[in-house]
Amino acid sequence: MIIAVPKEVLQGENRVAVVPDVAVKFIKDGYEVHVEKNAGLNAGFTDEKYLSAGAKIVTDVHQLYTDADIILKVQRPIVHPALNVHELDLYKEGTLLITFLYPLHYPQLAKQCAEKGINVISMDAIPRTTLAQKMDALSSQANIAGYKSVILSANSLGKIFPLLMTAAGTISPAKVVIMGAGVAGLQALGTAKRLGAVVEVSDIRSAVKEEVQSLGGKFIEVQTDENMQDAGGYAKEASEEFLKKQKELIFKHITEADIVITTALVPGKKAPVLVTEEMVKNMRPGSVILDMAVEFGGNCELSENGKTVKKYDVTIIGEPNLPSLVPTHASEVYSKNILALLLHIGKQGKVELNLKDEITKGALITFNKEVINARTKDLL
Repeated sequence: MIIAVPKEVLQGENRVAVVPDVAVKFIKDGYEVHVEKNAGLNAGFTDEKYLSAGAKIVTDVHQLYTDADIILKVQRPIVHPALNVHELDLYKEGTLLITFLYPLHYPQLAKQCAEKGINVISMDAIPRTTLAQKMDALSSQANIAGYKSVILSANSLGKIFPLLMTAAGTISPAKVVIMGAGVAGLQALGTAKRLGAVVEVSDIRSAVKEEVQSLGGKFIEVQTDENMQDAGGYAKEASEEFLKKQKELIFKHITEADIVITTALVPGKKAPVLVTEEMVKNMRPGSVILDMAVEFGGNCELSENGKTVKKYDVTIIGEPNLPSLVPTHASEVYSKNILALLLHIGKQGKVELNLKDEITKGALITFNKEVINARTKDLL
């Protein structure tokens, strides 16, 4: 079977789905790997490295897709800016596409894939189980995003992070508040602590309190009888009453912070607003908000997707694709996630989609011209 690795065409996307070291492993397992010319260049991987790995470099995008049995991508298919045609129109029927499709946010795209006869495994739908841990691309990318969120915020802050005692006097440590203690939030906490900040973390799941404290953070706890975590370990959509309690509690913490990093997402739903305009008005001049949920509606009422804006003397960073700002390592870990998945669902260069397999069943969105993912079907 031929694996195609196209150059990502979404603006600002620097990652590549397969790096040369992983291409070697695919080839050893019996696959042919075809890589579009300069597909890995923005992530630091030259065509020469792919050729040395045994991959074939393809200059014609049409040919790349015509030959492909499996297409490995980072971003969902969109209109190709250079060819002025939707990428899906270039795929042949029966192709297996593995990418971040986000079908709960883009159900119509899933429907289009089904109509075109494209079988899709969405990397954001990989089940959170022990067996699937090596394939968990959401976590691997969130880890990198959490790290980069702190670096970006620190760069925009007119203060340093650590406590410093100098001959000119003492400098107090920066105060960082993180909204959400998932993978991204915990990595942001660890990074901010290593830089010397005082860090407080809020999350609707009380179960993460110990993890926050073990990394040196202070947990901002909202007292509730509600169970705020679903069976997969993700945060559930909070009730209006809970969100009201949370906003009242964190108002003081946010308005005293130098940096606020928000990471709260609910799969398939608009991101909850956690930082209101009133909170921003009351923050210290020169403070920073980084909204990691900006692509899906934003946790801050004033954030703008793809823009860094200044409101009430507060810098608000709305960067929708933080992993793409660390493309080398983000590509490496994503590539390994896909390798683990293909080694699980395939053997000796051939893939068989077994719907009885828990991982395949959880992540397969479209199959045989049908949308088979239950939650996506409900949305349609």
